[in-house]
Amino acid sequence: MTYQYILTQLSENILTITINRPDKLNALNRDLLQEIKDAVMNAQTNEEVAGIILTGSGQKAFAAGADIAEFSSYSVEEGTSLSGAGHLVMNEIENSTKPVVAAVNGFALGGGCELALACHIRMASTNAKFGQPEVKLGLIPGYGGTQRLTRCIGKAQALEFLLTADTIGAEKAKLLGLVNEVVAPEELLSHCKSLLDKVKTKSPLTIAQILKLSNNYYQGSGFEEEIKEFGNCFGTADFKEGTDAFFNKRVAIFTGK
Repeated sequence: MTYQYILTQLSENILTITINRPDKLNALNRDLLQEIKDAVMNAQTNEEVAGIILTGSGQKAFAAGADIAEFSSYSVEEGTSLSGAGHLVMNEIENSTKPVVAAVNGFALGGGCELALACHIRMASTNAKFGQPEVKLGLIPGYGGTQRLTRCIGKAQALEFLLTADTIGAEKAKLLGLVNEVVAPEELLSHCKSLLDKVKTKSPLTIAQILKLSNNYYQGSGFEEEIKEFGNCFGTADFKEGTDAFFNKRVAIFTGK
């Protein structure tokens, strides 16, 4: 199938999905996310696919967040819808019966970091950078970041990450447990392929069961609350101030309203 924003390649039972908006640092618009969801969904019934690699084109970015220009004027209802649609994409990845490995090259910010967190395993190149900068826009993460990041690196570390909007490098991300391994950029895809080469020799049934049961460990209503609160951000003056500051390249002045 031909997509507008992603490239897909199936080789030796491994499906590689490449986000292909290098001129936009692979920013995630709604159509792009739906294409990822479609590709992952189709892989579930394709017996030739034993594993999936998700990466970004070029060396600058895995995915440098959501496309802010797309949602800067959204209402509360539109913001809630945006978050809900994004959650469906992330859930499709997390609930995949085939292992999904994120090959993180360059920036993985905001929605890009959340996309990596939805994958089962994360490998990073030495030039990878991770961050959840939503608070700079008067927003919270809207694609599962408040939940998956906390699960991944623990509450205290996640809160520091989320509240400061700091960006961290690959080695710090590994130290925190955000990524499994850090490799040279030219070795990233081959390293991910080698991992999936090991997995694909195992029973597809047991692989699917393990993935399902590991997800079942986490239960709760946090995701639903995140969707609601993300949407509410779009009705605040702080969100308007944050996005205006972003577009005009100035420091935002938040009032808590």
